Amino acid sequence: MEPCLKFKTSHVVQGFFVILVLGTLSLRVAECRKNEVAETLEYPAINCRKHSAVLTDFGAVGDGKTSNTKAFKAAIEKLSTYASDGGAQLIVPPGKWLTGSFNLTSHFTLFLQKDAVILGSQDESEWPPLPVLPSYGRGRDAPGGRFSSLIFGTNLTDVVITGNNGTIDGQGETWWKKFKAEEMTATRPYMIELMYSDQIQISNLTLINSPSWFVHPIYSSNILIQGLTILAPVDSPNTDGIDPDSCTNTRIEDCFIVSGDDCIAVKSGWDQYGIKFGMPTKQLVIRRLTCISPDSATIALGSEMSGGIQDVRAEDITSIDTQSGIRIKTAIGRGGYVKDIYARRMIMKTMKYVFWMTGTYNQHPDPGYDPKALPEITGINYKDVVAENVTYSARLDGIHGDPFTGICMSNVTITLTEKPKELQWNCSGIAGVTSNVTPKPCELLPEKEGIDCAFPEDRLPIEDVQLKSCSATIAIL
Repeated sequence: MEPCLKFKTSHVVQGFFVILVLGTLSLRVAECRKNEVAETLEYPAINCRKHSAVLTDFGAVGDGKTSNTKAFKAAIEKLSTYASDGGAQLIVPPGKWLTGSFNLTSHFTLFLQKDAVILGSQDESEWPPLPVLPSYGRGRDAPGGRFSSLIFGTNLTDVVITGNNGTIDGQGETWWKKFKAEEMTATRPYMIELMYSDQIQISNLTLINSPSWFVHPIYSSNILIQGLTILAPVDSPNTDGIDPDSCTNTRIEDCFIVSGDDCIAVKSGWDQYGIKFGMPTKQLVIRRLTCISPDSATIALGSEMSGGIQDVRAEDITSIDTQSGIRIKTAIGRGGYVKDIYARRMIMKTMKYVFWMTGTYNQHPDPGYDPKALPEITGINYKDVVAENVTYSARLDGIHGDPFTGICMSNVTITLTEKPKELQWNCSGIAGVTSNVTPKPCELLPEKEGIDCAFPEDRLPIEDVQLKSCSATIAIL
């Protein structure tokens, strides 16, 4: 039977960018079988779609055992033909939908209904190989290429991955075991990766057990990530939550992450490859994040930062039983920069470190890095921080001959664990000022009364993006 596409009338409430025109899209209603009852799904999105289809229209079976890779690919191929006619949305209904990697298309929405679960296949043949990322020069797990992400896309415009808190389960345990046994011949797949793309929304989903990083936008712009629950065992390897990588104008908000690695890791390429590629991550907003990661950072800047990281604004951040707050990771050979970083209103409970900067993160893709490529770390601002049950207040290690400068901390209250380390502030190769900080900082961060560390008052373009009220009408047998 031919797929039954269901359309309805949808009103566009608000524009995505100022270049978009407000208005109303009149959408046709397609007739389906008379014994079907229509159900309307409503959700917020950067853009609404004129056409809809359900995954089962393409022969998918939601039993958790049958591979649906072909069904996903057939559905997206069909719906891609509507890109120039108002776009299309693919509805994933309740069920367990086993699949290998599949590619998205432009002007497209993937919508997971409540109780819909996409399961990552355990069959490596369903994960196509990809070349190494040009800004990295080699794979993270092995020198060669990498497996395609479970949900992948490149050179796309206007892509939405959302739902009514549906679930994507990467079934990563098999991959973790192979990695720990050093059996990987290519880098493990990520859960969601979009490359060279513009106008991206990933929202209102539960993501669990990715083989490696969960959400990886790279070489992309105008990205909205919100309302994600991301869960992985705290001992799972490299299960970063959200990794914006060489991206511009990104907004991450209202996410809850439990991870075996950094909850958010901001990146821009690795050593000489990242320097040559030269694409920074900039204009990044992170707010209302809750992180649990006992062995990693709430927000990491680096260590792959060779293309530069600039203008990061983090606020209303909660860290619980986490190794560190905002950690800067870099090394000789990285080059690049981390500058104009702003954080405020951070609450931390049970932490190893509150502040951590590392200038000796000496992981390199190969011996060809330039030892004269020194990173520039400057303009790092923290204010309004409350932390309790802390082991170390700060470990701040710059680079000899290349100090980290312009560090500012104001209105910081740290209470210590019952058995804190005697040396609370371990500082070298840094320079900055503090105001109203307890315990008393190191001599390299002298008290300067009345200082209020900076936080920008202007708004980034991504902060003014408003969502439209979208809907899809589907048939229920």
